[in-house]
Amino acid sequence: MGVQIRIVGVALGLGIIVQGAQAQDAPPSSAVELPTIDVGSTRLGNGGIVGTSTSVITAEEIAQSPRQTLTEILSEQAGFQIQHIGAGVNGARDVVDLRGFGASAPSNVLVLVNGRRFNDFDLQGFDYSSIPINAIERIEITRGNSGAVLYGDGAVGGVINIITKTGTNRPPSARVESAFGSFRYKEGRASASGSSGPLSVALSGIGITTDGYRENSKLHQKGLNGDIRWVTNEGSAYFNVVLDDQKLGLPGGRLVTPTSSQLDTDRTGAATPNDYANKQGQNYILGVTRTIAPGIEAILDGSYRRKTQQAELFFNGSPYNGVDATLTTASVTPRLKIDTDALGRPAKFLTGFDYYNTKFSQSRAMDLQSSPYHVYDITQTTAGFYANGTVAVRPDTDITAGARYQRNTISARDTYDPNAPFGFGDAQGTPLDKSQWQYAAQGGIEHRFSPILAVFGHIAHSFRVPNADERVGQAVAFNWPTPTPTNFDLRTQTSNEVEGGFRVKLGRFDWQTSVYDMRLHDEIFYSPATGTNINLDPTHHYGVENIASLRVTDTVRLKGTLTYTRAVFTEGMYAGNDIPLISKWTANAGVTWNIWDKWVVYDAIVRYAGPRRLDNDSANVQPLIEGHTTIDMRLGGEFKNAFWSVAVENLFNEMYFDYGIASTTTIGRYNAYPQPGRTVMARLGFNWP
Repeated sequence: MGVQIRIVGVALGLGIIVQGAQAQDAPPSSAVELPTIDVGSTRLGNGGIVGTSTSVITAEEIAQSPRQTLTEILSEQAGFQIQHIGAGVNGARDVVDLRGFGASAPSNVLVLVNGRRFNDFDLQGFDYSSIPINAIERIEITRGNSGAVLYGDGAVGGVINIITKTGTNRPPSARVESAFGSFRYKEGRASASGSSGPLSVALSGIGITTDGYRENSKLHQKGLNGDIRWVTNEGSAYFNVVLDDQKLGLPGGRLVTPTSSQLDTDRTGAATPNDYANKQGQNYILGVTRTIAPGIEAILDGSYRRKTQQAELFFNGSPYNGVDATLTTASVTPRLKIDTDALGRPAKFLTGFDYYNTKFSQSRAMDLQSSPYHVYDITQTTAGFYANGTVAVRPDTDITAGARYQRNTISARDTYDPNAPFGFGDAQGTPLDKSQWQYAAQGGIEHRFSPILAVFGHIAHSFRVPNADERVGQAVAFNWPTPTPTNFDLRTQTSNEVEGGFRVKLGRFDWQTSVYDMRLHDEIFYSPATGTNINLDPTHHYGVENIASLRVTDTVRLKGTLTYTRAVFTEGMYAGNDIPLISKWTANAGVTWNIWDKWVVYDAIVRYAGPRRLDNDSANVQPLIEGHTTIDMRLGGEFKNAFWSVAVENLFNEMYFDYGIASTTTIGRYNAYPQPGRTVMARLGFNWP
């Protein structure tokens, strides 16, 4: 049929490439106040890195959002775009893009939980449905390259730091709630927290089941977050655990050709009625902090993360591809925080060492019961030293600078069995052992002309190391009669960025605008022309991000964003073309109205995403994915210990899709992944005391 499917961590998060018949706001600080650093949960604190565009989403904003998933809540922020690669079920397998990276967005947006890396060493990156939404205290967003100094590779588009709730200095409390909605959606949440003396405990759990919008899009998800802390004046000790279990059906796409469209005839049907992907994750963090001198605090913590995944793909009811993968990551991250007066000026410094050891094992077979024809084993070790400092050089001016030097070591092996079912005609991958040094650096400044106006800017350099799936897919696994073995070797992607902007605070009105320009070398990309992952010729990412809010009265607040995002190939065969899956224009406008003393609160948001290129369409010859506008509303409130809400998403039943994958041979032929029309969700819960 001349159509190539790419399942980009979409269906499996395992990087399978299949060929077949389907197309695949922070106000200016006071005169000498610097951003706080709360090392128990983050290396940045609410203030972010000086000179960057930052945002904070609070727990209250999350609770009041008409959107029901973490990915959709993020999409309300400037610079963010979402790809619903699955069936739009609770955000499972959604791709969150920041500053325009398209299909490779999961590897270019670094996600942290309590200040620690949570991106996995595969194409899936981070599953936003794995964190119980009721466990989130706030979300800190730092856009652009600057976060690479503190957190390492992958922070190219930006950093999303999810801070979970603790029970520190809180009286005992509990909360339970349930929700029911369209497509037989059922959800239960429970949380409890409290403290007694130096000891505090917080627990949050969630369970979700739904049939989903489309056939074979059922989801069963469970998640648990726990936090135990012992906090004294001299220091603290903490233990955090995150567990998740997910079972998800994979319906595939809806085929559109020049003469027909399943979007019209069978929008909710499944091209792959039997395909599925299951995932189990566990993450443990243990750490201690100690004040060793006035203004000097030492932190030592480490983590262990294990993720297992199983997936099977079927053709005409028979399995033809089974994938079983295990990913484990162990890390140790000691660091030193210093608050001091440098030459009589307030200053903050943070320095430390990050060590991560990641092991990836993936078997590919005809099905999960058969002997594998490929077993890939990849080990990556990263060791990075970093230092970052912020100084108030004047009462109205802060500057920051920092650098990271990191050694990346990779070892990759392939065990190939030509006698296994479906193992014929392939080739064993060439072993790879490779080490290299990379660096990240940033410098920024913020100057406050007055309490009303502040300007900021930064320059930064970052890098991204290829992940395991990209290395496995460096060459086509099946290319009969001359199979090309993978050699696992891709160059490290690098990025240079310049950004500038201003913030305005005028009474009840807040406004932030930033302009950025990012030049990338060796950007890692899936090439539809060769069916492999490659390093691109130089690419150019640039844009403008606007954020505004207005508290009209004590009970009415307006907010909005307007973003222009551009990402283009600058050299090579696609020079001048747009990188696929990136809308040039996105916008949001929302209102919160406390109608009656929190008993009745109304929230609404209008969201627009402009046209974007289909995945696989680097040549820019296929039809565009059409832009769409959706309106979401929520009416809720609190009465004594009870709270309730009714939310309607996509009020006017817009029939849209924001991800599709194009044929490489036929113009007008592609697979689309349609999203639900109007949906309704009702929620009821109770707080104690």
